[in-house]
Amino acid sequence: MTQVSGKQALGGITLAALGVVYGDIGTSPLYTLKECFGGHLELPLTSANVLGVLSLIFWELILVVSLKYLSFVLRADNHGEGGILTLMTLARRHINGKRALPLMILGLLGGGFFYGEVVITPAVSVLSAIEGLEVVTPALEPYVLPLAIIVLAGLFLIQKHGTASVGKLFGPVMVVWFLTLGALGVAEIVRNPSVLAAVSPMHAIQFTAQHPWLTFLTLGSVVLAITGAEALYADMGHFGRKPIRLAWFWFVLPALLLNYFGQGALLLNEPEAVENPFFHLAPDWAVFPLVILSTLATVIASQAVISGVFSLTRQAVQLGYMPRMTICHTSDREIGQIYVPIVNWMLLIAVIVVVLTFQSSTNLAAAYGIAVTGTMVITTILSTTVARRNWRWPSALVFPLMAAMLLIDVPLFASNALKLTHGGWLPLLIGLLMFFLMTTWKRGRELLIERLNEQAIPLEGFVEGLEAYPPTRVEGTAIFLTSTLKGVPHALLHNLKHNKVLHERVVMMTIRTLDEPYVPEEKRVKISRLSQSFWQVEAFYGFKETPDAHQILEACARQDLPFDLMDSSFFLSRETLISTDRPGMARWREKIYVWMSKNALRATDFFQIPTNRVVELGAQIEL
Repeated sequence: MTQVSGKQALGGITLAALGVVYGDIGTSPLYTLKECFGGHLELPLTSANVLGVLSLIFWELILVVSLKYLSFVLRADNHGEGGILTLMTLARRHINGKRALPLMILGLLGGGFFYGEVVITPAVSVLSAIEGLEVVTPALEPYVLPLAIIVLAGLFLIQKHGTASVGKLFGPVMVVWFLTLGALGVAEIVRNPSVLAAVSPMHAIQFTAQHPWLTFLTLGSVVLAITGAEALYADMGHFGRKPIRLAWFWFVLPALLLNYFGQGALLLNEPEAVENPFFHLAPDWAVFPLVILSTLATVIASQAVISGVFSLTRQAVQLGYMPRMTICHTSDREIGQIYVPIVNWMLLIAVIVVVLTFQSSTNLAAAYGIAVTGTMVITTILSTTVARRNWRWPSALVFPLMAAMLLIDVPLFASNALKLTHGGWLPLLIGLLMFFLMTTWKRGRELLIERLNEQAIPLEGFVEGLEAYPPTRVEGTAIFLTSTLKGVPHALLHNLKHNKVLHERVVMMTIRTLDEPYVPEEKRVKISRLSQSFWQVEAFYGFKETPDAHQILEACARQDLPFDLMDSSFFLSRETLISTDRPGMARWREKIYVWMSKNALRATDFFQIPTNRVVELGAQIEL
C-alpha cells in the first residue's frame, strides 16, 4: 500500500514538474528551426544542411540538458534547493576572503542575466504562438501584435492572485502539448524516415567541417532549442531531482526530438513550409486549435520564468544583494508561491515595450540567447568549483570535465554575442544593470555596517555600567533591532539621550539570513542573557524564508523568554545616509545606494512588526 502511494505521489510530482519546469524548453519547437532556416540567417534548405542542423540540436539536447544539467549540475543542491544564487553560495562556502570575490561576481552576473532573459522569454514565446494565425490566413496578421499584448498583460495582471488554482492545469495542459508535439512529428517522419539519420553525430561533424563559419553563425539559432535548461536546476527545490529527470527522459525529450525531426522531414518534403514549419506540420483543420494550445503552452512557459524571477528576487533580498521590498505569499500551502509587485509591474512594462519594439518573434529570436548562454558558462564554472571544493572530486576529473562543458558553452555564447547589434544588447544591458544594482547595494550595506561599527560603543562595558548606575526604569520590554552584535544599537543610545529612561527588560535582536533555504523551528533563535535585564537574541532565516517578528517572539517563548506584545515596543534606528568623499565607494555609486535605501521597504513592514508597537529614532550616517 505504501509503495503504491509512493508511486502515485511521484507521478503527481512528475506531472507538476512537467507543467512548470519544462514550459520554456517545451515551447522551443515553435521557433527554433524557423529561425535556423527562415530567420535572419536564411540557411540554404539542402538535405545536408537540414540533417546537420538536426544533428546539432539532437546532440545539444543530449550533451547540455541530459548530461550537463540533469546528470551533473542537479547534484549541486543546497538542502534540495537549486538556482544560480544557490550555486554561487555553495561555490563560496569553502573559499574565504578575496578568493571568493570572483565567484560572487559570476553568481550575480548569472542572476542579472536571468532578469534579462525573463524580459525576452514571454515576449518571444507568446508572439511565436499567436503568429500561427498567419498560417490560418494572412488576413489575421494585423491582429497578432494586439492579441500578444493582451495575452501578456493578462498574464501579469493575474500574478497578484497567485498561481495555485491555475497551476493545477499546468501539468495536464503540458501533457497534451507534448503528446501533440510527438504526434505531429511522427506523422511527418513516416513520410520521410531518412531524416532519422541525423541521430548520427557524423552529420553535425560534416556540416561543421564543410561550413565552419556558417556553423558558428547557426549555433546562435540552434541554442534556442535549449533555452529554459536553467529552469531544471532553479526549480529543483520545488520538485526534487527524480521527478525532473523522469519527466525529461520519459516524456519531454522524446516529444521534442520527434517534433524537431518531423519539422526537418517537412522541410525536406516541402521547402515552402520554412516560413513556419511548426504550424505547417498540422493539417489545415488543426492549425487554429494548435494556435490556442500553443498560446496556453507559452503562457505556462512564461509563468514559470516569472515565478522564477520572483524567487530569485526574494533570495537576493534575503542574501543582502537587493533592498527590502514587498513580498506577498499567494498560497497558504505552497511556501514557494510568492508575488513581488514592483518586479511584476516593471516586467510588464518592459515586456510590452519589447513586443512593440521588435514586432515579431523572428526579430526577438535574433536578440535571444546571449543571456541564456552567458548563464550556462557561469553555471559550468560554479558547478565544477563545487565539485572540486565541496565534493572533493580530484582535479584530474574536474578540470577535463570543465573543459568539455566549456567547449560547448563558449562557442554557443560567442555565436550569440554576434547578435549584439540585432537586439542582443537588450538582455545583456538588463543583466549588467541588475548586476550593477546588486553589487552597489551589497557594497553599500557593507560600508554602512563599517561606519556603524566605527561609531559603536562596546556592548559589554555599556551593559555593566547601566546595571550599576541605571537611569529611570519604566515598565515593559524594549526590543532594539540591530544589524550587528558588536556594539550598542544606535536606537538604544538615542532613547537614553532623548528620553532618559530604560525599560525594565531590554532585548537586542539581530535577524540573520543563512546560506541555506530553510531553518528548522528548533534552530530559529539563539538567546544570550547579558545581565539581569539585558538579553541578546539572534534570529535565523533561510534565503527562501521571509522574517516574521511574531514567529521570532513565539520561538523565544519556547526558550523561556516570553513576550507580551501589548507590553513590548520595537525600537528601530532610521538612518539618514549622506554621501561623502570618504574612501569606500565612488561618490556616484554612493548616491545610487542612498536612493535605493530611501525607496526600500521599511523594516517594520518587511519584518511584519505591528506598526502600533514601533518607535523609530533617526540617525545620520556619513558613507
